[in-house]
This record gives sequence, structure tokens and C-alpha cells, in this order.
Amino acid sequence: MKQSSWVTPSVRGTRIQYRTFESKAAKTRVSYHLYTPAAYEKDSARRFPVLYWLHGSGGGLPGIAPLSAFFDAAIEQGKIPPLLIVFANGMPSGMWCDSKDGKTPIETVVIQELLPEMDQHFRTIATREGRMIEGFSMGGYGAARLGFKYPERFAAVSVLAGGPLDLEFKGPRATGNPAERERILQSVYGGDMEYFKAQSPWMLADANASKLKERLKIRIAIGEEDFTLPANRALSARLKKGGIPHQFTTVPKVGHDTLALLKGLGDANGEFYQGVFPQPERKQGT
Repeated sequence: MKQSSWVTPSVRGTRIQYRTFESKAAKTRVSYHLYTPAAYEKDSARRFPVLYWLHGSGGGLPGIAPLSAFFDAAIEQGKIPPLLIVFANGMPSGMWCDSKDGKTPIETVVIQELLPEMDQHFRTIATREGRMIEGFSMGGYGAARLGFKYPERFAAVSVLAGGPLDLEFKGPRATGNPAERERILQSVYGGDMEYFKAQSPWMLADANASKLKERLKIRIAIGEEDFTLPANRALSARLKKGGIPHQFTTVPKVGHDTLALLKGLGDANGEFYQGVFPQPERKQGT
């Protein structure tokens, strides 16, 4: 992974802005995209919850415009509460964790730097009650592992068609492209399967089960025609066995497709966001 991958090209989309900040962890500038609802400009005294969106493999830039349009329409229709959406930069195949060699500290950048960046520069609800983390595919894996590891930072985690979720990194995509599996295993996990397992949502859920039971709203959503369905079912079973409350939803006639999954969830999607976030707050002294 090249250092330049920390700064992506700018993407144009509905109410999207392109931002960068100086990262001490990465020792370079890091980019992200940000969606702000119309209400953010209309009411300067209002604080907003934040959805941290983690993209899938490939870098996620093509998904920013359609996702921002989807969320903007849902907010304008009153289906989803007004919120900020951070489209974080997780590299094309960074797996949303710190690489074993320390060269791509993606987890550290997101948790230790991007969250404070947002709370410092935007009118956020700067507590766990005002944050959720969500992602699709590799981003679903990332949302699960970061949400399960840092339940004190987030009110909810949404895992959409997450992967890789198995403990052996031998799911359908990995076995279908062994060269890519080996490249990711080496570049991110240092070729160390024990390090891979230690990053797994399964292991993190086991380690933090008591905290997850008390603090975190969790949903897993997956299309019935998605090749990651068995692994997502297995994660749900693992959580259930550990007594960790969560929603598990399958959507008929949907494959590995972000927007099709979100749209297929229908009203239940908006109800999930509505159930997560507190009412907007006003800044003190205004």
C-alpha cells in the first residue's frame, strides 16, 4: 500500500465536501469525504449525530455519490434523522485495522484522529450516543471489529454483508482469488494468521461480550443471494451464543450490492437509525 493512498482524489456528490487532515499516526495527510444535511446549514445552533461509513475493498470512491444521494433523500423524507456522514479512507484493501508492520495504522487513524477531527471542526454530538459505525463488505468487517473493540466510542454498529468474517480467511472470495488473499494476508497481517484472528470481529466480540451486552446496538444485514451469507449467519450465531443482543436481517433477491441491500431493508433501515440517535442538541450559549 503506497503512502499516497492516504490521500484520495476528490469525489463530487450530493452535499459532499472533501477534507484532509495531518495525521501523526500515518505521518502524512489523510483524506475523507463528508456529507452534511441541509439542516446543518439552516440551524447553526444544532448539533448532529455522526455516521462513520466504512467502504468495501477497492477504495470506495465510486460509492460515495450514490450513497450520499440515498441518505440525503431519506433524510429529506423524514425516514432518517439528519446526520453527518463521514466516508472514511481505509485504503483499497486496508481491512480497517493497523497493519502488523505499523506502516498503515488505519484503525489508529480512524479512532484516535478522525473522530477528534470531526468533533473539533463540526457541530457533532461528541459522545458515544452521537456516533455509529457502519460499513459494507470489507467495511462491514471493519465496522464490526471497530465497534466491538471500542463500544465506549459508538452507540451502534451496522454490519452490512461483512467479510471476511471466518477465522481462517478461507471464505468464497478468498478461495476464489488465492493470490489476492495472500497479498492481503502479507501486507496487512504480516502473514501471521494469529494476528489475523486477533483482529476478527468474532474474537473481539468474545473479549468484550459484557460491554457489548450493556452498551451497543448491533445489526447484521445481508442479502439472501450474497456469497457472504453463511459467514454473516455464523457471526450472528456466535453473538447469540454469547448472549449479545443484535438484529439479524436477510433481504430476498439481493446479492453483494450496497444500495440494493439498503433499499431492500425498506422502513426497517430508517427505524434502525431512528432508534440509535438521540434528539439533536443545541450549543450552549446560543
